[in-house]
Amino acid sequence: MTLTIRPAMPDDIDMIIGFIRALADYEKLSHAVKADRATLAHYLFGPRPMAEVLMAESGGAAIGFALFFHNFSTFEGRPGLYLEDLFVQPESRGVGAGRALLARLAQIALERDCARLEWSVLDWNAPAIAVYHAIGAQPMDEWTVQRLDGEALRALAATAAISV
Repeated sequence: MTLTIRPAMPDDIDMIIGFIRALADYEKLSHAVKADRATLAHYLFGPRPMAEVLMAESGGAAIGFALFFHNFSTFEGRPGLYLEDLFVQPESRGVGAGRALLARLAQIALERDCARLEWSVLDWNAPAIAVYHAIGAQPMDEWTVQRLDGEALRALAATAAISV
């Protein structure tokens, strides 16, 4: 089985959306998917891309993807890569596609002088956590993710005019 990792192209958009939906299904978060073809195409392949995607292929067929973007570490004074999503189709797991995607991301991080590669994983996803530990990833147990979205995001933004 030949495994290939390549950058996504605009005509991969339907496959990317399919992987996002399959990942959401696996994570029991299907209700949270709002991405559509046009919006995703704009932010991935438009005039100012906000994220990038790697595709994993076996025998010419897409079997997985990794969506990532740059962040910045003030402590390091250098950029980093943040892996938002990594997914390999269930029937293709165990052939090394996930590890190959992570290895390519590590290469990209080094090529771009990034200080680190980071991601989050659901605490119940033991198979993924085992893979991450096997490649040397360290959990950041002392940190918790914080999120502001929806009405709370709008409410905070509305206060900006007051403090400017």
